[in-house]
Amino acid sequence: MSPRSQQQFKEMREEKMAFIMDVALEHFANEGYYRTTVNHIARHAGMSKGLMYNYFESKEALLKAIIHKSVNEIYKYLDLNRDGYLSEEEFEFFVRKISVLIKEKRYFWRLLMQLLMQNDVREQFLKVYPESDSLMHPGHEPGDNYYPLQMAKMITDYFLRKKERTGNQFDSKREANMFFITIVGFAVKSIYSDADDNEKTINRIIDLYK
Repeated sequence: MSPRSQQQFKEMREEKMAFIMDVALEHFANEGYYRTTVNHIARHAGMSKGLMYNYFESKEALLKAIIHKSVNEIYKYLDLNRDGYLSEEEFEFFVRKISVLIKEKRYFWRLLMQLLMQNDVREQFLKVYPESDSLMHPGHEPGDNYYPLQMAKMITDYFLRKKERTGNQFDSKREANMFFITIVGFAVKSIYSDADDNEKTINRIIDLYK
């Protein structure tokens, strides 16, 4: 058997990290973030506490990785060409992709929702993505992972341009807020309901906001 290449070792490490995050997410969501210890996660991941520290230096780092993974799972579909400009086609693709992501990984998003409803975790989320005058974190380059404030700005700018197209009667700020409320409501309904009318609902959302 030929020795493993550096790329193979990298892929194996990434797979193991993803597995640990999945285990941690389930226990964080069901048992509480602060009640879940590193020992507990390591045991359920089938490894020693010391070995797990080879992948994540702390429980906080593990939560941060889960949050980054979750946010980027959604937002990587928002600005496909990474130019910071949200076109009508990209907007529609993003809305439709949200429906697909939820359908394919409903259990994951249900756990994430349970996790983010915990007060202590929301505080950690704010530490991961702190409010700032700059929407771009230091060292961020075009094409890298995006951050919630950047995404919110792109969507807000999209509705500002829509105002320019439709005239002064269009309230871009209100429409952007309504879109955020609608898409979050759709996500929650889809996560916790087995209703099979998502495509019709998505089509209606696109009709309303595109």
